Amino acid sequence: MNKKIHLQDLGNKDYKETWDYQEVLFKKIVDIKLEKRTNPELVTPNYFLFVEHPHVYTLGKSGDMSNLLLSEKQLEAKGATFYKINRGGDITYHGPGQIVGYPIVDLENFFTDIHKYLRFLEEVIILTLAEYNITGTRSEGETGVWLDVGTPFARKICAMGVRASRWVTMHGFALNVNANLGYFDNIIPCGIKGKAVTSMHVELGAAVDEEEVKRKIISHFAILFEANFKTSEMLRQFE
Repeated sequence: MNKKIHLQDLGNKDYKETWDYQEVLFKKIVDIKLEKRTNPELVTPNYFLFVEHPHVYTLGKSGDMSNLLLSEKQLEAKGATFYKINRGGDITYHGPGQIVGYPIVDLENFFTDIHKYLRFLEEVIILTLAEYNITGTRSEGETGVWLDVGTPFARKICAMGVRASRWVTMHGFALNVNANLGYFDNIIPCGIKGKAVTSMHVELGAAVDEEEVKRKIISHFAILFEANFKTSEMLRQFE
């Protein structure tokens, strides 16, 4: 099993371009897995992309269009784009000040359990938030990381939605660090009515060093998944 993960920070990158590139990496891993049937000595690679997107709303394959509260003209006026995509979950927002992480990994290199994978992703964020004295937790039946679950003040700080096929993953998580939360007013986040969203900035009352948060995320991911990260040069053609 290959537990090495190629890490790349793409900076600020268009959502569709990044999605297309995820698909390239995803297909590469799946193709190697298929070839392994006749050549079992082949090793599948793993990738982890950090990215920040310009304002965009994305709707998962099980999502409801009515959860987008803007018309096409209103989207354009706000400088935002919209995509229906092939991950699980409903609608969410991505934008500046948000750390988005896309693990594109072969789970057969780690463990073959999608439920465990999602819980581990949540735990990575929960442990990261704890380093800032923010108590993140899970909300039963609602993927992602929340604060003050079970109270009238429950609010979501990190959304998650993944796709997996042949034990290969794509898409991932979006942690609100310094994000402009006003953009969430234009959707029913994750299709869940009556619950708010928040950010590390709001909770702490001050801007947060996003590079430091990324380092903490990678550290916790490496421990939980027993993985080794390597800063990758192989994705430079995408920059």
